[in-house]
Amino acid sequence: MYDVLIRNGTIIDGTGGPPYAADVAVADGKIAAIGRCPCPARLVIDAAGKAVTPGFIDIHRHADAEVFREGFGTLELRQGLTTIVNGNCGLSAAPIDGPCRQAVLDYLAPITGPVKDCVPTGSLEAYLRAADHRPLHTGMLAGAGTIRAAAAGYACQALDQGQIRTIQRELERALAEGALGVSLGLGYAPECFYTTEELIAVLSVLRGTDLPVTVHMREEGDGVCEALAEMLTVARRLRVPVHISHLKAMGRRNWGGKIPRAVAMLDRARADGLDVTCDVYPYTAGSTQLIHILPPDFLTGGTRAITERLRDPARRRELAERIQSGRDFDNIAGMVGWENILCSTLGRPENRPFQGMSVADIARAQGKDPFTCACDLLVSEECAVTMIDFITDEADIARILRLPYSAVISDSTYPTAGKRHPRVYGAFPRILEKYVRQEGILTLPEAVASMTAIPADALRLRGKGRLAVGMDADINIFDPAAVREAGTYADPHRCAEGMDWVLVGGEAAIAAGVLTGARAGRSIRRQRSAASD
Repeated sequence: MYDVLIRNGTIIDGTGGPPYAADVAVADGKIAAIGRCPCPARLVIDAAGKAVTPGFIDIHRHADAEVFREGFGTLELRQGLTTIVNGNCGLSAAPIDGPCRQAVLDYLAPITGPVKDCVPTGSLEAYLRAADHRPLHTGMLAGAGTIRAAAAGYACQALDQGQIRTIQRELERALAEGALGVSLGLGYAPECFYTTEELIAVLSVLRGTDLPVTVHMREEGDGVCEALAEMLTVARRLRVPVHISHLKAMGRRNWGGKIPRAVAMLDRARADGLDVTCDVYPYTAGSTQLIHILPPDFLTGGTRAITERLRDPARRRELAERIQSGRDFDNIAGMVGWENILCSTLGRPENRPFQGMSVADIARAQGKDPFTCACDLLVSEECAVTMIDFITDEADIARILRLPYSAVISDSTYPTAGKRHPRVYGAFPRILEKYVRQEGILTLPEAVASMTAIPADALRLRGKGRLAVGMDADINIFDPAAVREAGTYADPHRCAEGMDWVLVGGEAAIAAGVLTGARAGRSIRRQRSAASD
């Protein structure tokens, strides 16, 4: 007898191939049969008129601390997510130990929310063990920025050989404990201080392996193509898979020009045999810390040092000149304008009325110029300010979505106060609603592949991403015409709608539209192979 039998559905198997009619049988958490399945089952689901797909996979979330908060899983399952991967952009909540631990946690807080004592941060093994038996599957990347900061702090711009060896040992330990790969945040401190040669030296422990390196590149605006060239150099020199996180071209002056060049570079590299892939989120606005309007050299020393630097009138004058005219860094304010940078999390009572407003509007309300307003907010909040910044172009997003090696991601951050980005709640339904139904940019099979098999392949998630016999029974059942994103920028905190059934490891996490409270999710650990040892 099967555990679950899904009858009469339309199979969209994750490969991008055409839909077909078949039954799907589940036993012991695996797909046992696809086709005509006459055997009885403990649970029979009639999927007539519905799509049956693999569970969606988000390989780029920052839910490192959210996994341990009450209510985790609700907003993820409601959009069909059965697997997420945390630890992105070099910013993992583990492993963190030693005298710099608190400074690292302070730096992470605007992205992950506060990392409470219930989150095991000392090792990947402890983190993954504690993250087991959750509502959905969770994997982790080893955040190389966290590891560097824990080893050498934020003030150190050039590492000595002893520090490099310490970072390498911690990377090796995290990978041995189950990290799915290594993530880099070259746009963030302290990894922004690496030269290309230093970065290659640190990552040399991965040379010739099948371990993916995911990267928030050094620049994503004026210098995006140069930053991509750097990572292609890393891929060639180390012979490792490289995955470009949230590929984009920030700033109107770069729209329509940089992304076609970047895609051509990726296509040539793949034709030359490099294992390079990318992902994209389906929004023209991103979300991160407000401190990333600053040049990398202003980020030295961590949040306390940045705050003190911004108190210094002389440093402010220098900074104002660089933001007004500079192209030597990802000058977000210069590229998109203060009117397109919203302050989404402000903690102090006197600042909360401005939450959700643009820096330009806050400045007008306070009778200040926007630059002074932004600096004053950062000082007042000790840098714990998140922003939603409108930075990219819909045509560029569509071009990246169409790539056969591009995965859909949300890049969700989880501040525990203020207004989160709506992508936290609805990125995956948005693909089906906007880019399939409304605009026809993707077919339904192409969209499902970009949310299942393509991300599973990029991070070597065995057993995930396809409906096939022997694969994990992570399955969504839904009416493609009914799935929708409910949240907006003004009112983001709304779960997506339209998922009828979501199976995680063969157990119903959503049954006939109702959350069941099942906790069948497992921590996903890298499975060793000869190619990765």
